[in-house]
Amino acid sequence: MDEHPSLNIAVARLGTTAPDNNYAVWVLKAPYPGGYVIENCHWTIELSQAWLGWQGLFSPGSRPYCLPCHQDISIPELDLDAVTPVDAPQPQIYSANLMQHLGLSLWQWLFCKQVGNAFAQSQGMAIGQGKLLRLRVEVRDPDLIPLPWEIIQPQPGKPAISLDRQVLFSRTNSDVDPLPPQRLDRSIKILLVLGQNIPGSPQLDLQQESATIAQALRNTMPSGFNPPNRLNPAGCQVDTLVQPTPSELIAKLESQQYNVFFYAGHGMPAPEGGLLILNDLGGINGTELAQLLVRCGVKLAVFNSCWGAQPYQHQQQAVPRSSLAEVLLHYGVPAVLAMRDTIADREALSFIQTFTQALAQRLSIDEAAAIARQQLLILYKFNQPAWTLPILYMHPEFNGELIRPLSEAITEIPSVPQKIPAAYMRSLSFHTHPDFPISCGLMRVGRSSDNDLVIVEPWVSQRHAEIIYRSPSMNDLTNGVYYLRDSSRFGSYVLDGEGKWMRVHSGEFPLQSGMHLKFGSEEGQVLEFRIESTMFR
Repeated sequence: MDEHPSLNIAVARLGTTAPDNNYAVWVLKAPYPGGYVIENCHWTIELSQAWLGWQGLFSPGSRPYCLPCHQDISIPELDLDAVTPVDAPQPQIYSANLMQHLGLSLWQWLFCKQVGNAFAQSQGMAIGQGKLLRLRVEVRDPDLIPLPWEIIQPQPGKPAISLDRQVLFSRTNSDVDPLPPQRLDRSIKILLVLGQNIPGSPQLDLQQESATIAQALRNTMPSGFNPPNRLNPAGCQVDTLVQPTPSELIAKLESQQYNVFFYAGHGMPAPEGGLLILNDLGGINGTELAQLLVRCGVKLAVFNSCWGAQPYQHQQQAVPRSSLAEVLLHYGVPAVLAMRDTIADREALSFIQTFTQALAQRLSIDEAAAIARQQLLILYKFNQPAWTLPILYMHPEFNGELIRPLSEAITEIPSVPQKIPAAYMRSLSFHTHPDFPISCGLMRVGRSSDNDLVIVEPWVSQRHAEIIYRSPSMNDLTNGVYYLRDSSRFGSYVLDGEGKWMRVHSGEFPLQSGMHLKFGSEEGQVLEFRIESTMFR
């Protein structure tokens, strides 16, 4: 995937010597040298009134968020007709006017003067290169995080920033651990976790909820969704855990290379990312989950819960860097999608299904989020808050790739209706490692991160070897043979019946269940090839 130009903007309250309503807005990253500018922006009482008006209409049951500088203001009658286009075909209703009014006001505040010029020049450069502009906003003041920054728009008639087809919008956080090297998978592998019901919260039928979400995630090719030049969707595997213990969750994540973690259920706001309620025995907090997801290589975490993108409040004060999304990003999870406020089940399912479909079409995560957000707007209308609820956070070093683009993909073996004998590789040198299944009769082995089995040893080539299944005919796939096919510099080794290592170099060797293999050197780790006699894939 060609890298899109990026513009990263930060917002922070000025020091204690400045008034509480003064903020710095500056460019952290720009696609051209002169784009690194800074502005002193004054948060006005009119902005606070517009924000309170929004909350009163769209979150009437929640305690309103007020900025410390304007704690005691009232909500006046806003002149919302002033933001309605004169030539509008029909009068806009109050809720649409209010949404547009806040979106315009936030845009004028965030993109004032030089920062606005930096955005315009950056977008012009992206358009000139035939690319999209990747815009990331980092809100460092926790009091400003609950605002719906996704609705900002430059002028009436223009799309909101998170709906703009020329912009890939997300939030970010620069207080993060470095991003480790990311593997590119050939398919979407989702672990769906359904948590525990808790008293006083809406009760979930967990089995029905699990089946419904899993079906929505698997439906990667519905009618009506067919982006141009994207006729080869990736596969989507969904495994489900219902009310797991922490140890069960850890074991499942470590058993396979999942790239998406999906949680639906309840939780409790708390410092360090809050607490996800897994079952009646307990749960896992944000810091613990972050460590686990990073260690297991999960690239995207999605939360269908109502507080994942909100900061924790202590004595009515928002705590910095305390939301679940920010905590996960801080420890190195590349992308987190969480909800800003309560979302209805049907709205969440609509978003999730479209989002997963777009990912299966090999789009980047931020592009998939924009398409899914557009779908919510179409289904539930601009003047309703559904499309403003999903909040996407992305690590500042992450380019949004979840699976390998078609232009870089290795040619796949076509799927076949008949089942072939299932096989796997097991490390005998490191017994804590899980088994590595051989999917669809092919396993690519090498040092490069895009192999099915990655062996990081100096004598192993980037594309070292393949384990491949070959049958006598396409009409009988069950009586074939697995082969080791070596294409490396130093060769591969098979232990013969006399206990000696036999070298296979630039050739093929038939494998039998129980054979021991090494790649690149007799000093390498020992792996065992196994055929499952009672299981088939």
